[in-house]
Amino acid sequence: MGLLPLPKKAMEHLPVEVIGNILSRLGAARDVVIASSTCRKWREAWRNHLHTLTFNSNDWPLYHELTRSRLEIIVTQTIFQTSGLQCLSIMMDDVDEFSAAPVIAWLMYTRETLRELHYNVRTTPNINILEICGRQRLEVLALAHNTITGVEPSYQKFPCLRSLSLSYVSVSALDLSIFLTACPKVEVLSLISLDIVMSDPHASMELSTNSLKDIYVEAISLDKIILEADSLEKLQLKDCTLEVFELVSKGKLRLLKIDDVSVIHLDIGESAENLEIVDVSNFTIMWSKFHHMIAKSSKLRRLRLWAVVFDDDDEVVDIETISACFPQLTHLSLSYELREAVIQYGLQGSFQLENVVVLELGWTVISDLFSQWVAGLLERCPNLRKLVIHGVVSETKTHEECQTLAKFTSFIVRLMKKYLKIDVQFEYE
Repeated sequence: MGLLPLPKKAMEHLPVEVIGNILSRLGAARDVVIASSTCRKWREAWRNHLHTLTFNSNDWPLYHELTRSRLEIIVTQTIFQTSGLQCLSIMMDDVDEFSAAPVIAWLMYTRETLRELHYNVRTTPNINILEICGRQRLEVLALAHNTITGVEPSYQKFPCLRSLSLSYVSVSALDLSIFLTACPKVEVLSLISLDIVMSDPHASMELSTNSLKDIYVEAISLDKIILEADSLEKLQLKDCTLEVFELVSKGKLRLLKIDDVSVIHLDIGESAENLEIVDVSNFTIMWSKFHHMIAKSSKLRRLRLWAVVFDDDDEVVDIETISACFPQLTHLSLSYELREAVIQYGLQGSFQLENVVVLELGWTVISDLFSQWVAGLLERCPNLRKLVIHGVVSETKTHEECQTLAKFTSFIVRLMKKYLKIDVQFEYE
């Protein structure tokens, strides 16, 4: 966020605490240093009232030209001229590896006041962040390109931690499980591209937490993940390969999002009753089994089945069943291969999607069936306000494909004359 320049007299009368807040909003260490050189009062604010400081190698191209020792000196001098830092971000993984000693010094100097630590630094040798920052007042911890080994929960406790993010971290399944128990208040957990060290041939991970409300898992391959989280409200899986994923919870789940995941057995147990959003994309499903899993979600407001593939060629999404099971549905997004059976059986009955106000429909291969499908769904959404058509248009198209697209465009123009109150949008890629 840019800061408006203040008149010189106004700057002179600003309380030093306010100046500290202004410098903290700058964030980037280089900008803070430059701004604090304005006058003695601003230097005092930097020393005593700065609470946020960021070293990011993307903020200043010269970071990439400096030697490792010079970078270490700059960071050390900047940090050691502050007192009471609450948020420290060191994102320098794409420059040279740092020596462990100065990094340990930065963390030891700031750890007693820190509330947030974003740490993405490659060090030689690797340092134990948990040992340095444990038993302090950290509320947010984001680690990247680091190794976690030998977690000792009685010593490496994080009693105030509410948000934990691990990216490109090497850790055993057991240490991760123990680490989570050492964070009794953690509510948000993000696990991205972890290098899971397994001690047995069956790659399984069991995580148990009573406080967790939001978990995001990306780019992880395991045989089995069992998550026991009674308070979980948001579950997001992306780009994962799993044989089994089981959620044991007490039914507080509100959001389920699955994107490009390969899983043989997905079980959310009795957690579907309070689901409000289900978003599934780039996923192979057995519709009858998947529908059974979410059928009790009577509070569902948003349902998205996008670029899904059916495990059985004879399966169709029964829109009538969706209407009956999810009476509060307001947003419906559908994109999958259309066949005659989808039109014949998927839209049978005289049901109405009374509360659907936004409808998104997509194709990967355009055909005449898509026009029939759009028309059939529009008839069943009497209170629709917005229709979004998504399509894929290749660079080179045959004459027949161009004709099909032209016919569809003409059809939509004619069709929408019946639905003048509906806002229609097209998004092609």
